[in-house]
Amino acid sequence: MIRSSTSVAANYRAACRGRTSPDFANKLGVVEEEADESLFWLEMLRDAKLVSGEKRNTLLKEADELTAIFTASHKTAKANLRYRKSKI
Repeated sequence: MIRSSTSVAANYRAACRGRTSPDFANKLGVVEEEADESLFWLEMLRDAKLVSGEKRNTLLKEADELTAIFTASHKTAKANLRYRKSKI
């Protein structure tokens, strides 16, 4: 859980520092994967009943929202790349 969640932040920083648009899109894909993995581990903790309460629900909601944001951003970045290629 710690590895995937801290990887989200580190890879997002790397994406923001991407040298090219394809580099940005690729690194954003890694961010999306790591965010989804973090959500997976939170769901596993919930399903195993290892964590309960309002804090768990808040973390699950935030992880789900962040995964959705990164997924949408990654799709947009890929669409922008396709658009740029079509203009060449």
